[in-house]
Amino acid sequence: MKKLLALCFLVVISTIEAYALSTDKKGSIYGTVLDANLNQPLPYVNVVIKSNNGTIITGGITREDGSFKIEKLEEGNHIVNIQYIGYKTINKPILIGKNSYDINLGNIFLEEEAEGLDEVTVVADVSTIQQKVDRKVITIGKDLAATGSASQLMVGIPSVSIDAQTGDISLRGNQNVRVMVDGKLSNIPTAQLLKQIPSTAIKSIELITNPSAKYNPEGMSGIINIILHKNTMQGFNGNVSIGLTHEYEAKFNSSLGLNYRNGKFNFYGSYSNDIAKNRNNGFIYRPENNSEQFFKFLEKRQSHLYKVGVDFYLNEKNTISVFTTQNTSDNSTYGKTDAIFYDDERYNQSQIFNSRGDNNSSQYNFDYKLDFKKEGHNIEFEADYNVFDDESPVDFDFLLGPNEDYEDFNFTDRESVTLNLDYINPLSETAKLEAGLQARLFNSDIAYSSTGQTLNNEGILRPTPDTNFDYTRDIYSAYATYSKSFEKWNYQIGLRAENVKEDAFALSSEASSTQRFKNDYFEVYPSAFFTYTPSEKNAYQLSYSRRVDRPGIGQVNPIKEWSTPLISSYGNINLEPQFTNSIEANYTRTLNNRKGTVTGGVFYRMISDEINRALFIDRSDVTSGRVILTHDNFDDTSAYGVELSSNYRPFKWWNINGSFDLYSQTQKGIAENLTVPIENATINDIETNIDEVDNVLWNFRMYNNFSVSKTVSLTAFGFYRGKNKTIQFERKPMYFVNLGARVAFAQGRGMLSLNYNDIFNTMEFAFYGDKPFIQEGAFSWESNTWNVGLSYRFGGGKYKAKSRKNRDNNTKSGGGGFL
Repeated sequence: MKKLLALCFLVVISTIEAYALSTDKKGSIYGTVLDANLNQPLPYVNVVIKSNNGTIITGGITREDGSFKIEKLEEGNHIVNIQYIGYKTINKPILIGKNSYDINLGNIFLEEEAEGLDEVTVVADVSTIQQKVDRKVITIGKDLAATGSASQLMVGIPSVSIDAQTGDISLRGNQNVRVMVDGKLSNIPTAQLLKQIPSTAIKSIELITNPSAKYNPEGMSGIINIILHKNTMQGFNGNVSIGLTHEYEAKFNSSLGLNYRNGKFNFYGSYSNDIAKNRNNGFIYRPENNSEQFFKFLEKRQSHLYKVGVDFYLNEKNTISVFTTQNTSDNSTYGKTDAIFYDDERYNQSQIFNSRGDNNSSQYNFDYKLDFKKEGHNIEFEADYNVFDDESPVDFDFLLGPNEDYEDFNFTDRESVTLNLDYINPLSETAKLEAGLQARLFNSDIAYSSTGQTLNNEGILRPTPDTNFDYTRDIYSAYATYSKSFEKWNYQIGLRAENVKEDAFALSSEASSTQRFKNDYFEVYPSAFFTYTPSEKNAYQLSYSRRVDRPGIGQVNPIKEWSTPLISSYGNINLEPQFTNSIEANYTRTLNNRKGTVTGGVFYRMISDEINRALFIDRSDVTSGRVILTHDNFDDTSAYGVELSSNYRPFKWWNINGSFDLYSQTQKGIAENLTVPIENATINDIETNIDEVDNVLWNFRMYNNFSVSKTVSLTAFGFYRGKNKTIQFERKPMYFVNLGARVAFAQGRGMLSLNYNDIFNTMEFAFYGDKPFIQEGAFSWESNTWNVGLSYRFGGGKYKAKSRKNRDNNTKSGGGGFL
């Protein structure tokens, strides 16, 4: 395996190196770029080296501390062009030659333009990808920003996949991923949250595939952090956006963001919504009993998200911030399921279900930051309180078959408290120490009742028992990281220690069904990062971290999550966490003439106590063909993959953003089979097996942006996903193509977009499986849609934002989908 990883990495590097030819340079320049008014460093400033006739020779960008160094410059006269959006451009002539090969430009102060609005709100035409020390940053341009919602935007992000049916998100083919917004998690279900964040509100997306010890260690595949645009400037500023999508049903979203700062106070507020209907349908065919299930669904959702807050600048050293986020959601799904047995009509069933979900989520956050005399030396305390309540009744009406109508009731109350204390001390210009303490207290209470009846293991029909599931998880942790920079090298080492106490209790109205699970464990999570930057065009990174996947509420909740005539889904209260050791290597190449960058990498994961799906035959009625879907822990396994992404501009009017990723993982799961024909089967004829699947999944996606003029651009996006094997099914390949057009107006403050998605109407979830029964099917949804969007930003003023930490502070709540 090590040889295979090394070979893959060499192939990636060789491929990237082919993009550009090295040239022989002799001189170098260096310096630091600062804001002239604030006297603070400016990161990511463009430093371009030109000849006297204006031809671009090479260039680079400033680091986090505003410093830059460009090496291997030929002898002669050059012009150093320093430019940054919202600031006046500076041109400095230099001479590389005798006694002048190593030029120090010192501190370079940039002055703001007359209007500072564009400094923080300008949106580039095309998205860009940047590999940083511990994360990959995708800055969202107009090509991706006009896609609709955050859920739709994610389809174009490298290494990220969105399940079009459930909205579940995965990173590198794995759904064990943490999703944050501005460094924070909320109790709002992730799929719901992504659908109501407009894509125009997103500034960048950070893919933290191998997080350091500073971050909470949950999530095998890492962290996705969504950074929203902020308007923390002097005076009054704001932005508004609306979007409409349609195929069979209408889908509407909009947002409004306002900000006012005057003196010591900065007030801000935002509102966004997601109001939509969506139709989807599908079928599943099982040849062993010549039966077929047909599904039709109509989903309706209305969700509203509000946020208000204030930053209070007591003085230059002390800042207090308070904000609250409120979310209300009203969802419903109407579905009809028909089970047709072509050889024996007596088994035919027809079911209508109508589920209603009404949930509310509230977040309250307090933050105090104290800056010491030394630049970058500070301590910060943060307290965060989240509450979530949900009421989800479901009606089951049977038009045909032996079952009687019934109704399920689910009530959920969830709350969490997070306390953070973080300390940062720049020990020197090249060394930094970070340390912190954290307490996370989480409790969820779910009450279930039903008017229906169920068969027990003895085949006796009894009223469905009421169940109350109470789950508590308290986590206390401490971390420390140390980083050191040399001329071309940088490293960071860290360690996080955690003590976890879990108590799960399911109390049923049937005493024999009462379950309890307790767990108390202490674990340490080390991390290490090494980077080597031999030149402005080449950067190498090697990293290691240990992580944990703690089961989500949906994975441990023993109450029935959902049901159809032939399958029901339950959680497993005894599920234990799985642990992952992850190694990752990346290489980034800046192409000649500043035409783009290419990033390639490989990763390898060693996974213990793997959590995966388990599929059992329903003991209460073996001959019906019903199955139970749940989760279980399995033996150790491994996973590895290769990634390649690039943004490349072959011409001034054409920009390409493309990515390719390939993942391989051995999956294990419990599945059961019958040793005799189903019509004659009993419990004694059930055979239990541990199945193992070697799965290789690959994805390719490419964005093309064509600039027709300064205000008009066209886009084309193509996506292909290869076949994907799971314990239950083999998913067939899927592909689609989207087209779009953008028109900017009002000096770039406004943008009108029009998109036509899945123009060939090829998107569907098609599959084949043979455990525990041979079956094949397909599901489709409203993908062949048109979308129109409008966004506009207003106001003005000088920029001066408060720096807030990015961290996650909660626990995932999902875990229950069909696959």
